[in-house]
Amino acid sequence: MHSDTLAEGPSKLEREEQKPVQLGPTNTLWRDAFRRLIRHKLAVFGSIVLLIVLIMGLFGPFVAPYDPNAMDFAVRFAPPTLAHPMGTDDFGRDIFSRVIYGARVSLQVGFVAVSVATVVGTALGLIAGYSNRIVDEVIMRAMDVLYAFPAILLAIAILAALGRGIGNAMLAIGLVYIPIFARIARGAVLGIRNEEFIVAAKAMGARDFRIVMTHILPNVLSPIIVEITLSLAFAILSEAALSFFGLGTQPPDPSWGRMLSEGRDFFRQSAWMGVFPGLAIFFTVMGFNFLGDGLRDALDPKLRR
Repeated sequence: MHSDTLAEGPSKLEREEQKPVQLGPTNTLWRDAFRRLIRHKLAVFGSIVLLIVLIMGLFGPFVAPYDPNAMDFAVRFAPPTLAHPMGTDDFGRDIFSRVIYGARVSLQVGFVAVSVATVVGTALGLIAGYSNRIVDEVIMRAMDVLYAFPAILLAIAILAALGRGIGNAMLAIGLVYIPIFARIARGAVLGIRNEEFIVAAKAMGARDFRIVMTHILPNVLSPIIVEITLSLAFAILSEAALSFFGLGTQPPDPSWGRMLSEGRDFFRQSAWMGVFPGLAIFFTVMGFNFLGDGLRDALDPKLRR
């Protein structure tokens, strides 16, 4: 009987143990990070807020009950009612509709400006971190010069040179945030450029561009993604500040910052003219900050099991 057992080969249990262990999709870094993210209550709350703002921005013409620039002097300074949930301004324009359309402007400026900063800043950071000392010094000293100026003052100076307008505001805000992404990308590259897998790729004859794009860039995406969400919040604040000073969105186009500027002169008479655009800025920035904090915790490798 013993010989029969040997002839049958290894038992079922032994065959199961001999099978290679396959890591399922739930064990990957990104899926594990997503699980931690959805367990982060503040990040989920921030995502819901941002989803509402995004819907307002994308489907503004279908959501807004009135034309944001339509004037009706018969209802000037009307308080919040069912017909006008957020009241009207000094020209009889519906504030609710203008807040909805203002979301489109803020999101457009934020995403375009941060996209410019992400692409240019990350590229400069990768080049500085991977290249020789001279190239690194030239790039990073230039970034230090830009980083030395307060963000809003530098944006105002750029707009003073380029002129007012939403397009120039996007460019100005994007240029202001380039040094942040460059420093983050460079720091991440310096931390991994001497790792064994990079040295092995060089020994196999891989070109520098392929090494950077295939081996280095994926390893620096985590801090870049976190910084994108946080920079979006500051970009929206910057756009609101520039529009408040009359350098960004120009009338009659609605902008949250512009609406705050228009409402400050009538705050005692019609506080809702400034309160509701201010709340829109507050909740949007808060949503991006909560999401950024959640992503930072979710993508932290120290917290991964």
